[in-house]
Amino acid sequence: MRLTPTILRSLCSKYDLTPSKKYGQNYLIQDWPVEKMIEAARINKNDTVIEVGPGFGVLTFALVERAGKVIAFEIERKLEEYWKEKIEDQKNRRSEDHSNIEIIWGNALKELLSYKVKSYKVVANVPYQITSELLRTLLELENKPESITIMVQKEVAERICAKPGEMSMLAVSVQYYGEPKIVDIVTKGNFWPEPKVDSAILNIELAKPRPNPPLGRGGNFFKVVKAGFAQKRKQLHHNLSRGLQIDDLKIKNILIEVCGNEKVRAEELSVSEWKKIVEKLSM
Repeated sequence: MRLTPTILRSLCSKYDLTPSKKYGQNYLIQDWPVEKMIEAARINKNDTVIEVGPGFGVLTFALVERAGKVIAFEIERKLEEYWKEKIEDQKNRRSEDHSNIEIIWGNALKELLSYKVKSYKVVANVPYQITSELLRTLLELENKPESITIMVQKEVAERICAKPGEMSMLAVSVQYYGEPKIVDIVTKGNFWPEPKVDSAILNIELAKPRPNPPLGRGGNFFKVVKAGFAQKRKQLHHNLSRGLQIDDLKIKNILIEVCGNEKVRAEELSVSEWKKIVEKLSM
């Protein structure tokens, strides 16, 4: 279902909506990014899909044609009547008394913590401002998704997919749980209202079995990594020694053993090297 700017203006007027910067409401007006996302997520009739921020459903309606069920989390209550009508229309077209669309009203960042579904994939056009928090929420859930395919700000996608030398806390966090890759770039002209920056389709295939953070001295994996990135201009041994209250010489010896360089900085390490450091700190 393609929504042109004219149709979107009409819908916004009907439902008393002004595209919100707060909620990151930039609507897709082209079909090809939707197809790319569904293709990257490898959606089929056996899949349950969780979507965050369905809006007027340009992605949702494409998903329901391919998936077994779509569960969409929407925070904008003004769209309740819109979705009630659309779900009734879908039931009538299917000649069934049920729909394979379920709308959960509320903040997805909170609702996901208590919503239970056995096996699922995440596909969503994500508001820029909640990208990091949404990823952290999904990746730390006890029941993690099989994969995450989302539209995010291009620069954020590039940060997430960074290699050693340009790593960040965000990159380490995502790459600990799975393998991220940029599927395609979606320029700002594909949205209405047009955002200030380009977007990217990001696909994250989660590792099997789903990993949980290992415990190490001074806290868990992410506490160690957070300490390492605390002061970007400082060498890693300084940050870890200060942040974890561990003898600096011990840290230097571990760094030499793991990567051959006691003067290494946090952004230079791979996820596997971080894991080795955490393991040695726990000994």
